[in-house]
Formats: sequence, C-alpha cells, structure tokens
Amino acid sequence: MATMNISLPQQMKDWVEEQTKDGKYANSSDVVRDLIRRELTKREKIAAMQEKIDEAYASGFVEVDDIDSFMDDIMTRAGL
Repeated sequence: MATMNISLPQQMKDWVEEQTKDGKYANSSDVVRDLIRRELTKREKIAAMQEKIDEAYASGFVEVDDIDSFMDDIMTRAGL
C-alpha cells in the first residue's frame, strides 16, 4: 500500500482522531480511506444520475394540456 502524508488544520485532525475512539476505525488512515471510498461512490452515483438526465433531455419533451390527468397517469404507472 502506498503512503501519503497530508496536513490538516487542528480541528480536522481532532475530528479524524475522534472517529477512531469508538472502535469503528482502527486508526486515522482507516477514517481517511473510508471518506475517500464514500466520495468515490457518491461521484459514481452522481455521474450515473447525470447520464440519465442527459438521456431524458435527449429524448425530447412532451406537450401536456391537462397536468392533472398527466400526473394521474404517472402515479398510476408507478403503482402509487
């Protein structure tokens, strides 16, 4: 495993060290690795959602005359 030294403000350092006190993390490196994994997962989810949004925009728009009927149809299709 590669090593990286980072500098943190005292408040952040204290917070990271506090996370190890309940036993969830073995050490500060575990805390930082978990934060990085969570950030990577979040970015993947955002990218996937953006892809869906782009697909939706590319598919075009629908003209709606009666919004209530349109929403009722959507709710019915969603099983709500």
